[in-house]
Amino acid sequence: MLAIIQARTSSKRLKGKVLKKINKKFLLERVINKVSQSNRISRIIVATSIEKTDDKIVNFCKKQKIEFFRGSLNNVYERFFNLLKNTKAKSFIRICADSPFIDSYLIDKCINFYNRNKYGIVTNVSPRSFPKGQSIEIFNSKIFMKHASKIKKKRHQEHVTKYFYENSKKFEIKNFEYIKDYSKLNLSVDNQKDIKLAKKIAKKFDNYKGRKNLLDKMVNYSMKI
Repeated sequence: MLAIIQARTSSKRLKGKVLKKINKKFLLERVINKVSQSNRISRIIVATSIEKTDDKIVNFCKKQKIEFFRGSLNNVYERFFNLLKNTKAKSFIRICADSPFIDSYLIDKCINFYNRNKYGIVTNVSPRSFPKGQSIEIFNSKIFMKHASKIKKKRHQEHVTKYFYENSKKFEIKNFEYIKDYSKLNLSVDNQKDIKLAKKIAKKFDNYKGRKNLLDKMVNYSMKI
């Protein structure tokens, strides 16, 4: 399956955060590494903007030989639409570049669930039971692209999947829930405080070999520090 990692440097809360270092590795680099550990991802594309501010992301991708696509900064739906039109992928998984601890085991479980069923959209954010920073959305590409003419409101263009949630009765959306409620916990990076926490988590788990129980271990550790 195609993984699209959505990235920009112009974050309002912490500018340039995707290229901030977390223990010698860029935030974006950590996300790519985690996604690449999935057994179900066959292709990774970093979707960034055509703005000059995102040249650094492109330069990083070129240096690391990571595939990238550039599109509109604010109309993220259009960015995804044009990317999918070029790739012709039947389905894709959307991952945000502020998620340095995105769980590859969780990615595999969600993709397996999507492949076994005939839902057009599989998500773990509506409603949320996983921590922020573990958000996964899998879309049938035809369903995603079919409604391009209806994506006219700014919030639907900027928040690329919001239209589908707000019109959930029109789509076959299945929420992938966790056995525990971690919805109020945060494993993503939005500010300097999150970077400090991420550094501690990374130091603890960068050399951890297992995948199956990693999320619970990270959550438990983050709650203690």
